[in-house]
Amino acid sequence: MSETKTSAPDSTPAAGDEDLGAAGSQLSTAPAEDAPNLPSLGVIGWVRWFWRQLTSMRVALLLLLLLSLGAIPGSLIPQTGIDETKVAEFRKAHETLAPIYDKLGLFNVYSSVWFSAIYILLFVSLIGCIVPRTWQFVGQLRGRPPGAPKRLTRLPAYTTWRTEAEPEQVREAALALLKKRRFRAHLIGDAVAAEKGYLREVGNLAFHIALIVMLIAFAWGQLFKSEGNKLVVEGDGFSNTLTQYDDFKSGSLFTQDDLDPFSFNLKNFTGTYEASGPNKGTPRIYKADMSYSVGADGKDKKTTIEVNEPLEIGDSKVYLVSHGYAPVITIRDGKGDIVYRDAVPLLPLDGNVTSTGAIKVMDGYRNAKGEREQLGFQAFFLPTYVKGNELASQFPALLNPVINLEAYHGDLGVDAGIPQSVYQLNKKNLKGFKDAKGAQVRENLKPGETMKLPNGAGTVTFEKEIKEWAGFQVARQPGSGWALAGSLAAIFGLAASLFIQRRRVWVRAATGSDGVTVVEMAGLGRSESAKVPEELGDLAGILYEQAPGAPDAEDDPAESEASPDPQVVPAEGAEK
Repeated sequence: MSETKTSAPDSTPAAGDEDLGAAGSQLSTAPAEDAPNLPSLGVIGWVRWFWRQLTSMRVALLLLLLLSLGAIPGSLIPQTGIDETKVAEFRKAHETLAPIYDKLGLFNVYSSVWFSAIYILLFVSLIGCIVPRTWQFVGQLRGRPPGAPKRLTRLPAYTTWRTEAEPEQVREAALALLKKRRFRAHLIGDAVAAEKGYLREVGNLAFHIALIVMLIAFAWGQLFKSEGNKLVVEGDGFSNTLTQYDDFKSGSLFTQDDLDPFSFNLKNFTGTYEASGPNKGTPRIYKADMSYSVGADGKDKKTTIEVNEPLEIGDSKVYLVSHGYAPVITIRDGKGDIVYRDAVPLLPLDGNVTSTGAIKVMDGYRNAKGEREQLGFQAFFLPTYVKGNELASQFPALLNPVINLEAYHGDLGVDAGIPQSVYQLNKKNLKGFKDAKGAQVRENLKPGETMKLPNGAGTVTFEKEIKEWAGFQVARQPGSGWALAGSLAAIFGLAASLFIQRRRVWVRAATGSDGVTVVEMAGLGRSESAKVPEELGDLAGILYEQAPGAPDAEDDPAESEASPDPQVVPAEGAEK
């Protein structure tokens, strides 16, 4: 009766077994983890030792961990490159911590010396790891799988049987079978050597190369990025120059010449909302109809920008990020002359677009005595006013708009040379208009209504026209495409390195002492896995059909034909 032997699924062969030779080596390009030999003398020796430590995978993982930990303060502590106002508020609130944070560079983490040092060391470490492993892997691809060890029984997956087929026929059948299963196979001596699973190392290298690409893309984006915000009222426009932005921040190597030359006009803004149900007031449609042109002589083109659907011009993307109302206000002096007429954008305070802002008349106004004076109005706007609730709008659409105006006169402080927000009123040098009872003049106006200022100081009219405004963010993020490609490559590379196993298979066919061909098959994987024995068993079953087992000399041929299946018994040294 034919006999098949299968070894127990032990781990890799025992250390000191020299029978495997090159067969069990180089299943990975990972460098050997031998203890470093510290140099005894010389600067060159210390440099080599330091380079060996820096380019080890252990140090690379440690630097990656430090980089992740170093990014935490940048998320928790206000950063000067993102919001200087919050940094100033933090300094006032934490007078003891602020100087310490300054010395540690925690207000500017991503451009600090210590963060840059970790970043550069990680970059160098990854390159030092990848370059030699890549060359080694290329050498393995150009070479052939090593020949079979002398004693295949030492391998963790092993089987054998006797057959009447010639050794050459068995080897040819094995070679064809392994190539059909996408093994790299060749005939060496009396055995066929085959190897599979190279994509594991390809994935490993791709993962680390992707990390380098992501590091470069991140650095490039931080150095050359720009981001600005602009509020545009219907009918107004914007040109992509620094002076046009309401606020602007950029990377350290960004220059004005990097701005893409374009301009646009906001023709109309459309916003609709859920009128009932649990989602009442939730926006359904937010879109801005615009015309834009590229370059100084570019032709006007029409487009529509919606939330998460930006307008892309060159390397810049124009996002729709906010919305509000801009009531049209007309202010006349005591003689009836118009001193101010404009749409006043007001900033939303809640989801129902309850809004606030300021109206400032800086030039052209004279009081009843003929003296030059400035006017200021604190404005509070409700798109949907409900009587009895003057603190908040009940719906974001213009169902019953009301504006509340609080009037002041005097000096707005705009001539002092100190910057101030156009949405806030500095009341330090202002006096409130008083009514006949001595109370502050404050009045609710509906569209078309007019408020008279005391003592013939003039009038304020809330026009029937109410414009809408849209807030746009113009962002330029160079390297974002490379960062996305690197992250996707890292995911696929990591998946390949985790789920693909590199393994080798050998098939030896030689004539035994009794003249019958003895077939041996063995498999070796990089790590202990049930896949190698299963795959070897599958291959052995197919090859057994082409080279069936020969009956033993003492067996009855009739009995052998009645029991053609091979008998599985433990291999030499395996547990029974």
